[in-house]
Amino acid sequence: MELLREIEDLGGLRGPLHLAIGVFDGVHHGHQAVISAARETRDQSESGGDLVVVTFDPHPVQVLSPQNAPRLLTATTHKVQILERYLKIRHVLAVNFTREFAEQPGGEFIEALVEAASEGGVGSIAVGESWKFGKGRSGNVELLRELGEKHGFAVNGVETVLVDGMKVSSTRIREAVAAGDFEVAKTLLGRSYTVFGTVIEGRKLGRTIGFPTANLTVHSEQLPPTGVYAVRATGYGDSWDGVGNLGYRPTVEGGKVKRLLEVHLFGLEHEIYGEELEIEFVSFLRAEQKFEGIEELKTQIGRDVEAAKDCL
Repeated sequence: MELLREIEDLGGLRGPLHLAIGVFDGVHHGHQAVISAARETRDQSESGGDLVVVTFDPHPVQVLSPQNAPRLLTATTHKVQILERYLKIRHVLAVNFTREFAEQPGGEFIEALVEAASEGGVGSIAVGESWKFGKGRSGNVELLRELGEKHGFAVNGVETVLVDGMKVSSTRIREAVAAGDFEVAKTLLGRSYTVFGTVIEGRKLGRTIGFPTANLTVHSEQLPPTGVYAVRATGYGDSWDGVGNLGYRPTVEGGKVKRLLEVHLFGLEHEIYGEELEIEFVSFLRAEQKFEGIEELKTQIGRDVEAAKDCL
């Protein structure tokens, strides 16, 4: 996988370039349809060329209206991993989205992509049919087609995808995860929902009672309801089953109570501080609860471990 950070980096790829453009938060079935359209056009082209997924970092809403920004389904690092693992994407351009960038007229961004492309230029661009881009959302598929005629690239405007009668959208998936409906999320994503987090140092209480845990800071991604879950974790070439607790800690930061995800992974015996883990919530086991003492907590964790092993 090659992650490009500047539009000018496109010049190092093999043209003609076939671009799939969008925010792609979640890389759900709708996003996959856009990427597939770009791939099919590339595959049918006699000239070949490289397929590039063009996305934006951070999410545009986080810049333009941070107070209304939703939790992400996939932070950029997570998104890139999914694109590589599931869709076999070799080139991703993550454009730095700033207020200055957002002030560009719609056509200016496309012109910059065309100008930066290597010899062979841009062969095609695929987007969602309703995608808008540029200052005041002035760019749309119609403008893309006008620019395509000018520069000689094909345009694929991909219609909204329905799965089991449901409109596929990042918002719908986010709502499903927030409600703990992993089946709907999986149906719309085309894979199990996961979150991506970095392991941080915690209170180390778990290891004193025989259940060491990894505490994770989740990268601004949507979390399910508070509670205890059977989980699967993947990281740095390995994977584990486990039990996870998603709940509130007594620590107060910035006046807000912090919700923390901590996982006890079966068979993990070494330190993984600083490592990044991908966590799948497989099944809800029980609600979070307060215990009278350490022994009561220890007994309940033992029950949770057995329950998680049963369903995993």
